[in-house]
Amino acid sequence: MSNRFTSVEARIDAAARQLLDRLPAHGLSGAAVEFLVFGLKQAWACLFGGAMLALIIATKVLWPDGMPISRYDVLFLAALSIQLLMLAARLETQAEAKVILIFHVVGTAMEVFKTSAGSWIYPEESFFRIAAVPLFSGFMYASVGSYLARISRIFDMRYTGYPPLWTTVALAVAIYVNFFAHHFTVDIRLALFAATAVLFLRTTVHYRVFRFRHRMPLLLGFLLVALFIWFAENIGTWSRAWIYPGQGETWTPVSIQKLGAWYLLMIISFVLVTLVNRPKAPDA
Repeated sequence: MSNRFTSVEARIDAAARQLLDRLPAHGLSGAAVEFLVFGLKQAWACLFGGAMLALIIATKVLWPDGMPISRYDVLFLAALSIQLLMLAARLETQAEAKVILIFHVVGTAMEVFKTSAGSWIYPEESFFRIAAVPLFSGFMYASVGSYLARISRIFDMRYTGYPPLWTTVALAVAIYVNFFAHHFTVDIRLALFAATAVLFLRTTVHYRVFRFRHRMPLLLGFLLVALFIWFAENIGTWSRAWIYPGQGETWTPVSIQKLGAWYLLMIISFVLVTLVNRPKAPDA
């Protein structure tokens, strides 16, 4: 069994290969097979985040008023149950669970500060909370970490031109500190964007979809994932799971400027994952 898969995933992979190996390997048909598998693997990597987003939408549409337990507490208990179920069913590795725990702590700490600074609010009441932050919010950050950890494993990601690990850690720390410090001093966001470009401009990620390995610039990968998160955030604010200033009366799309913040958060997220699963160079 490949160490890229849990035991359950290995059985799914073996069954899928029995079907997919019969399909064409070249030409437009072969490309269509690669694209299909790419989409299926992406969906599998998004398992935790997709479940969280589905719960947010479902509780917005279906949760009745006057229930003895709040919507936020239901989201927290459901997220915790999903996490435990994924571990019990071997849909997630122990390393990925560690990543999720780290993201929950890091994300909740930032949430406590940002809500106190008025950057955004959680408009509903809850029992499971720290200050003004319901505990389900930490799982939203954890879903990003879960996705990155799972996609790195499922696609067997390898890297060329990867910078020294200590430089990426230093960058991630600087980005995290700036999320707090810019409220009191100069915002160095532009300098952080420049540092990101300098460090990762020559980095290429190599990944296996089905039959073939593909590659793309890592910076482009960061941007695409950040864009996906921005779309998900629009769904979150539409559902009033949290809201920004100006969204109190009527929902409006989240400013595209937030994409820059999510891009920088992607760097933190990616570096935290690399501390658990160190980047590897491609095989010869």
